[in-house]
Amino acid sequence: MNFKTALGGISYIFQDLKEVMAKANEEKSGDRLAGLAAETVQERIAAKTVLSDILLSDIRNNPLIPIEQDEVSQIIEGDINEKIYSDLKNWSVAELREYILSNEVGDRELKRISKGLTSEMIAAVAKLMSNLDLVHAANKIEILSTCNITIGQKGTISSRLQPNHPTDSVDGMIASLKDGLSYGIGDAVIGINPVDDSVESVKRLLHATHDFIENWKIPTQNCVLAHITTQMKAIEQGAPADMIFQSIAGTEVANRSFGISAELIKEARHLALKQGTGTGPQVMYFETGQGSELSAEAHFGIDQMTLESRNYGFARHFDPFIVNTVVGFIGPEYLYNSKQVIRAGLEDHFMGKMHGIPMGVDICYTNHIKADQNDIEDLGVLLTAAGVNFIIATPMGDDCMLNYQSMSFHDVATLLQTFGKTPAPEFLKWLEKMGIYENGRLSNRAGDPSLFTR
Repeated sequence: MNFKTALGGISYIFQDLKEVMAKANEEKSGDRLAGLAAETVQERIAAKTVLSDILLSDIRNNPLIPIEQDEVSQIIEGDINEKIYSDLKNWSVAELREYILSNEVGDRELKRISKGLTSEMIAAVAKLMSNLDLVHAANKIEILSTCNITIGQKGTISSRLQPNHPTDSVDGMIASLKDGLSYGIGDAVIGINPVDDSVESVKRLLHATHDFIENWKIPTQNCVLAHITTQMKAIEQGAPADMIFQSIAGTEVANRSFGISAELIKEARHLALKQGTGTGPQVMYFETGQGSELSAEAHFGIDQMTLESRNYGFARHFDPFIVNTVVGFIGPEYLYNSKQVIRAGLEDHFMGKMHGIPMGVDICYTNHIKADQNDIEDLGVLLTAAGVNFIIATPMGDDCMLNYQSMSFHDVATLLQTFGKTPAPEFLKWLEKMGIYENGRLSNRAGDPSLFTR
């Protein structure tokens, strides 16, 4: 491989593929914190120039973390379709970009080539794309997934209803749940982040959401986002969980810091299929976010965007129902301002779609990041245009338990109405039956939680 180029009379020489990948990345405070970022805009352009000429076979033959050292690498490598890879291996990264953006290439072709691409190849091509490229390419891809209902159809955007409560009060959670449903939110999942990670608390919240769903015959899924082992114990004790959740990372060492392994996730998936209440076949929910490997001191000198792509290669192996990046949650150490948050959200969504997984986004920010509600509304518009599978929504856009800002119920409803999109078909039918939607749009009764009082 050639790791040098000259721009404007200045020569740039990079040591290896890892350095080229890192310095070709758009500006991220996490990469700078790790000492991996390009020092100047000119150096970033030089790295992109070098990366554009590298062959896909070069990327595969020079793993950033060898498979002997990392089970995430093993999984990504083992899942490659060799026949499809053989058709692509002599393409340069620039040629892959041109193919993806070509007018003649659509959903079927992109889903086919995705089976022959490693996560590092997908990250590499994303580094050569503008924000509009990422929107346009992702919007070509339709990823359907099925648990109790099917989501991801073109023309739809689903949502996770997140009725968190600072004391795990069932009454408080149900009040938020009613509010969200009255805006047409919740077809991807009714998912709660518990304060108390005990088995008994998780069982109580699962029973409460399951009973409400059953009572109102809501076509959706429930989940409590405790640690995977806590959820497994709750299910083994009879708790009604439609799917199992876990945060994941892009290296084996980082996953160990979360208390997980590929074998544990495999065991959890088997349990969910055997004893969970979800119809399936997809019963897993994964959450990611750029920077988690750096937080765990397990990044191995690899930039955070490439590691995020490896998340999706790992997730793909377990056939998830939904995956989402929490794009601005960790803080300014990894994504400093709104420009970086917006870029990361578009990167993550595109990379997830190119892995063939049902990709959603928690469009959010913490109070100490240089961003505000207008910025995440901008990202919401861009992701809606990009065909995001689902968006996370909280009451008034303010999570009172996790203490961060996200999209509100009415924000998501406004995005759907502005772009002429609807929730998933089965959920939409139920909303129309409840009088919340009429003729594919929110009715005058929308936003009134007293609909659920009887």
